[in-house]
Amino acid sequence: MTSGLHHVTAITRDVQANVDFWMGFLGLSLVKQTAGFEDAEQLHLFYGDPAGAPGSLVSFLVWQDGAPGRTGHGRVAEIALAIPRARIGDWLTRAMQRGLRIEGPVREFGESVLRLKDPDGIIVKLVGIDLPDTGWPAAPAALRAVTIWSEVPDRTAAFLRPFGYRDGGAEGGLRRLLSDSDAIDIRDASGFVPGIPGTGVVDHVALRVPDAAALQRHHDALKARDAGDVTVHDRKYFVSLYVREPGDTLIELATDGPGMAVDEDADGLGRILMIPPHFAGTEDLPLRLPQFARPGEERTRMRELPFVHRLRQPDAPDGSAMVLLHGTGGSEADLMPLAHRIAPHATLLGVRGRSAEEGVARFFRRTSMTSFDQDDIRAEAEAFAAFWQGALSAYDLDPARITVMGYSNGANFAAAVMGLHPGLIRRAILMRPMAVLEDLPQADLTGVSVLTLTGARDPYGPHAPRLNDWLAAQGATLDARVVAGGHELSPDDLAESADWMKGARDG
Repeated sequence: MTSGLHHVTAITRDVQANVDFWMGFLGLSLVKQTAGFEDAEQLHLFYGDPAGAPGSLVSFLVWQDGAPGRTGHGRVAEIALAIPRARIGDWLTRAMQRGLRIEGPVREFGESVLRLKDPDGIIVKLVGIDLPDTGWPAAPAALRAVTIWSEVPDRTAAFLRPFGYRDGGAEGGLRRLLSDSDAIDIRDASGFVPGIPGTGVVDHVALRVPDAAALQRHHDALKARDAGDVTVHDRKYFVSLYVREPGDTLIELATDGPGMAVDEDADGLGRILMIPPHFAGTEDLPLRLPQFARPGEERTRMRELPFVHRLRQPDAPDGSAMVLLHGTGGSEADLMPLAHRIAPHATLLGVRGRSAEEGVARFFRRTSMTSFDQDDIRAEAEAFAAFWQGALSAYDLDPARITVMGYSNGANFAAAVMGLHPGLIRRAILMRPMAVLEDLPQADLTGVSVLTLTGARDPYGPHAPRLNDWLAAQGATLDARVVAGGHELSPDDLAESADWMKGARDG
């Protein structure tokens, strides 16, 4: 009977640091990169042995710069990987050489254990067991165990036993369940806080079933046990059933096949971004997903700057750049597909607004649909000026070749920055803009080129002339155009922006 762990899925906020740890330090292979099956704008990475075998897999959903979660009851709290018993010392030395904080070795259930954390703070244990020694260095061979925190450990254990697990004793507040290949440890977390989804937290653990027929039998049995919501999904590389155990940890049952090589050559797994087949119109997805470099590949080191941001390098950069400022409720990736079409060889720097209110991101707070927090605008413009100088230095950007492109709230913010910090922005595309400063400043904008794009049916359109008049009065070279449509972006925005950019280059 096939049993044991299939994979563990966690959430990371920094894809590059994640790759550097799981590939670079641990030496696991990146065997699949795919857009999320539930959310196509979410990158999903699978690490494991070179074949991507069930039982070796640890996967991560990428919530780039996302909010941290909290480990508590109803969550997997630790991921344990199997290494040859004789290599404990080598892994300890390797971690120390990398400057990683590591604890141990200690004994757990008769096994030597080293404990460390990945860049997101997820506890990773390296467990020495009787395995063939293939030499050094060598990546961990497989998953050894996971630790679940449960408010109802007895009920959690009873729920998991039918999936190929048996009692394996208790030690130090842990109850162990054993399969033929690995273990699940259950810690009594009654009285502790519940887990909260977010980065740095394990989302679920998947258990192996041999095939779809076995999965159906488990489905029927769970329904007969009245186990709550039970859903089945085709994940292309395996078929999955999802259910929550009585302690609320999300448990997945995943089939062994068809496997990671179903859409890639077995000798080159994980080299191509795969898009789930049920998503249509996905040509822009690669531009929305964060980039990363494998260990040893050239990469741009991201810097800690006042604004969360994302850098996207084109295949053939021409030295130009576009700084992108999203609209209300947007993200730093929203305008990247449009910007890439306008300037396919430009480096793209998407920026996330910091004034989060009403559950969405903005670049400044508003007090009504057409009035805005003046102090917040000025404070955020000051922070953006610091960000700008830091980004120029960190990413070797030429200020004379930067175009700022903003939409709605982002366009309004860019215009405010131009007035409050003249000379910073030299070229801008402002889509659906309006003036948000109550007292428009005197600012020398000589030499600044600006394209404004107002929607013919935009309800905010009547506010655009005030901004256009101010830009022209301050000496900016203004091209004010009207496009069909309302406040939303349209193909006309692409055409007009590309035409204006071409004229700016030719000029």
